[in-house]
Amino acid sequence: MDHPTRRNALKSLGAALAPAIVPAAVFGQASPSNRITLAVIGTGNNGYGMLEEFLKDERVQIVAVCDVNKEGPGYWDGSVRGWAPAQRLVEEKSGRKGCATFTDYREVLRRADIDAVCISVPDHWHARIAIDAARAGKQIFCQKPLSLTIHEGRLMSDEVQKAGVGWQTGSQQRSDPSFRRACELVRNGRIGKVHTVRVGLPGGTPDFGKVASQTATGPVPEGFDFPFWLGAAPAAPYCPARVGVNFRWNFDYSGGQLTDWGAHHIDIAQWGLGMDYSGPIAIRNPRAVFAQHPVYNTATEFYFEAVYENGVKLIVSDKEKRGITFEGTDGWVWGDRGKHQASTPEIYNSTIGERELHLYESRNHNRNFIDCVLSRKPTAAPIEVAHRSVTIAHLGNIALRTGRSLLWNPRTEQILDDPGANAMLDRPHRAPWTL
Repeated sequence: MDHPTRRNALKSLGAALAPAIVPAAVFGQASPSNRITLAVIGTGNNGYGMLEEFLKDERVQIVAVCDVNKEGPGYWDGSVRGWAPAQRLVEEKSGRKGCATFTDYREVLRRADIDAVCISVPDHWHARIAIDAARAGKQIFCQKPLSLTIHEGRLMSDEVQKAGVGWQTGSQQRSDPSFRRACELVRNGRIGKVHTVRVGLPGGTPDFGKVASQTATGPVPEGFDFPFWLGAAPAAPYCPARVGVNFRWNFDYSGGQLTDWGAHHIDIAQWGLGMDYSGPIAIRNPRAVFAQHPVYNTATEFYFEAVYENGVKLIVSDKEKRGITFEGTDGWVWGDRGKHQASTPEIYNSTIGERELHLYESRNHNRNFIDCVLSRKPTAAPIEVAHRSVTIAHLGNIALRTGRSLLWNPRTEQILDDPGANAMLDRPHRAPWTL
């Protein structure tokens, strides 16, 4: 049965209803009906880790897990994942039986007693599930990179904003104090006028699932719905190298290191430049080497420049120092996970004054999502911000694949004077998964 008071509070945009969903622990109670009920869709790679994190939050009760795979290897470091291990984890850690299991995400969204969903599926499934979840009124945490294409990202952002539901992108670097500190130094002028930003990403196609050599087609493992896994992507034969954690090295399902890590580091570059809701006007000088593999075809080496209207140049390459380096007329600031540096001690130790710009502060990305479900305030990583950030990675891939520089209009979100490249803003979607 539904819980009318709690459900209405979650769907309403009015803060006045927030007390209806204050966690039961505040009152010394343990009634699960006063918790945020969460389902995790996709329990293979990051999804399993998300379960572990949300299980630590006393305000959350995980009531369902969903995956097209019951149980099997091929995930991080060859680990075994799927809905069955996820169910065991939830029931063991929570001390409660009865975590529901599904293979079709649509059954999850039909349950009126589920307040929020965590979407941790391959990139080519993000748009369809996120749009359906928004229309179902669910609060949404969705892993990065946000979308498979620029067009999908635009549709996702528009639908989420239309539905008025909460959204957190899994761009957890926005909850890392080192990145926030680096961006605050830049935004408050400590390095003078910014002229160049260097984003260093990994290259190659690492064998995260220990299956890169397993390219021979064969029977689909029992308990794995491979046609559902393919979804809107082109029809293809099953092989272990195609699925699990290594899907990101095939353009049918993802965009390689450029979207996988670019969704993180380019996002911080946008934050530091104050360009969260805009983007560059050109992509120039693309250079790339692509994987030579029976299944993997994404760029293993890459370089391009994204140029903004104010003249700032954003360089994205696998040859740059890992992380983000902001260069200005008076010095530089570099940031990476858990650490930051500056060109002088004066910049590094500078105090951000009370009247200066202080960026959004979050120290735990998962808890920030639940905080905002309860408060109705914006999260650390809203969907439109994530869309604008990954758009640069997508444009980079289009430039690399065509071998051409591009002119981009960030207001209309169109590539100018290049119909062939502009057609790559979206991909065909197989029925019945058209958008």
